[in-house]
Amino acid sequence: MKCMSSKPKSEEDLREEIGMFLQKNFPQIQMHGGSAAIDDLDLESGEVSIQLGGACSGCGISPMTIQAIKKRMTNEIAEIETVHANTGGGDGGDHGDMSPSFPGETTDEGDGSAEDDGAPTAPF
Repeated sequence: MKCMSSKPKSEEDLREEIGMFLQKNFPQIQMHGGSAAIDDLDLESGEVSIQLGGACSGCGISPMTIQAIKKRMTNEIAEIETVHANTGGGDGGDHGDMSPSFPGETTDEGDGSAEDDGAPTAPF
């Protein structure tokens, strides 16, 4: 049950509360190589937009995580009425031209060097 405080929170305080909420209630996001960031916060409407990134993009349980975030955040943070959350798959966000990398994957486009045997290269 929500409890409205008599003093309105600043945007900075609310952003901090949302960040702590995500860390406390959804540690699996970071534990599994994902991230969660606040894209937008509107104090007047009580709307917040959360962007899940990293390993969350393409993760099969991301939709369940998003639904849990939406339900629990609106129940536990009085100032939040609506949560928008997504994994950014194809949203045109500022992710550069980076694509996921996998062990053994090469990004050199035929530079004429020796054959690639598929083995991962050492980082040194």
